[in-house]
Parts: sequence; C-alpha cells; structure tokens
Amino acid sequence: MENMTIISALGRRKESVARIRLIPGKGGILVNRRPFEKYFLRETDRIIVQQPLVVTNTQVKYDIKANLRGGGLTGQAGAMRLGIARALSQVDPEAKDVLRKHGFLTRDPRAKERKKYGQKGARKRFQWTKR
Repeated sequence: MENMTIISALGRRKESVARIRLIPGKGGILVNRRPFEKYFLRETDRIIVQQPLVVTNTQVKYDIKANLRGGGLTGQAGAMRLGIARALSQVDPEAKDVLRKHGFLTRDPRAKERKKYGQKGARKRFQWTKR
C-alpha cells in the first residue's frame, strides 16, 4: 500500500467530524487550512491529536490535512485522533495492532444526553416544593 499517495479517513467524536488526508511528507499538520498550532491553542488538544503518530513513530513521515466541523475544540481533537489512527491503520497493517492496543481505533460513543420534558435538563429536575 506504500505506492498510494493520499489516504483518507473519517473520525467522529460527540458532534465533531474530522475528515483526514494523510500524504507522505515531512510532518506538517494543517487544520482547516491553518497551522495545527494556531488552531489547537490548548496543549492537551495538541497532545491528543499527535498520540497516534507518536505511538507509531510516524511524526515526520506524513503531512496531514484535516477538515474539522461541528462540536468544540476538544471534541474536534478527539475526532481528529480517531481519523489519523484510522488512516495510519490503512497504510500500515502492523500499526493497527499498536493503535488498537492504545485504544485509538475505538470510537468514543459518549454524546450529550437529550433534555426531557418536565425537567430542567437531561437529569436535573425542577425544584420540588411541599407547600
């Protein structure tokens, strides 16, 4: 699969969707046409995004172009991590076992619970008064 130039993958987390393109290169990451450091200002989000690359030791092997939509920054970082992990597992089948072991190929199913009628939120009730 090394002769394929561009590998595409999709990652989702909460309301966020990340479309990832993996291109052989020198390790540059672009998010919505902006440098990755300018898009993810929080250090934890940057670490989350780079985890699959660090684990597979491919930080300087590929350029990544990501298109992110929906949700907040942390959700987008999680979606991007899943997308990168999926793309790397397409390129290198041996990396798939490592990524699976670290839990990067598992889609996090947690999402916002809907608000119920007769209640203040998803779980919180209106205050009860005796008199």
